[in-house]
Amino acid sequence: MFLERFHAVENDHIQITAAQASRFAKEIAGDFNPIHDPDARRFCVPGDLLFALVLSHFGLSEKMTFRFKNLVGNGVSLQFRENDAGNIDVCDDAGKIYLEVSREGTSTRDDKIIEDFIRCYVAASGKNFPHTLQPLMESRDVMFNPDRPMVMYESMSLALNSLEIPSPELELDNAELEAAGKRGNVTLDYHLTSGDASCGEVTKSLVLGGLRPYSQEAMDSVLEEFYRLKARGVDYGSEAANS
Repeated sequence: MFLERFHAVENDHIQITAAQASRFAKEIAGDFNPIHDPDARRFCVPGDLLFALVLSHFGLSEKMTFRFKNLVGNGVSLQFRENDAGNIDVCDDAGKIYLEVSREGTSTRDDKIIEDFIRCYVAASGKNFPHTLQPLMESRDVMFNPDRPMVMYESMSLALNSLEIPSPELELDNAELEAAGKRGNVTLDYHLTSGDASCGEVTKSLVLGGLRPYSQEAMDSVLEEFYRLKARGVDYGSEAANS
């Protein structure tokens, strides 16, 4: 599967380097969050890559919920454990859980269906910021810390009407931001479609850190840095594709 470039398997463990994680974020998800840069002080593996690896190893089920418990750093050796109920824990050898996955219903292991769904699903992440979150924060008169912008997954869930989804697309239906002190809780609801057919619903819950009053000047600086990183990331992606 196309995910081979973004992880390695050794002794039944999965390892993801910072370079692999960053490449996935930029090339597949279009995600230029600086926390996924290899040299970031608080680097973490994108939640979307863990999501994608779970689907590639265990298949796509009609109902799935992903709960992110801890951040995965550079080169952490991970186990993907399936219990008797069919649920999955992504953990390390010490038992620390990074991701919990519950699932119900029929599942498919068709590589084409899974890859199309992964690409559709994670592409929506590339639109989180600035396309969705910036106007949402402005409308609520709050923003994350511009010096240390934090946008992290808390959970993701999906409910599919069918596992036959040719050319799937995610369409944002609703976005909500609830401020609780310095923490912002964001809920993004999507319709999953294929052509003119409605195929299911997807929900993503995000956490914003360091909330403060909205400042257009500060946000302009964040946007400038975002597009600088994006331009650098596009160049990097082109070089990687040609190497």
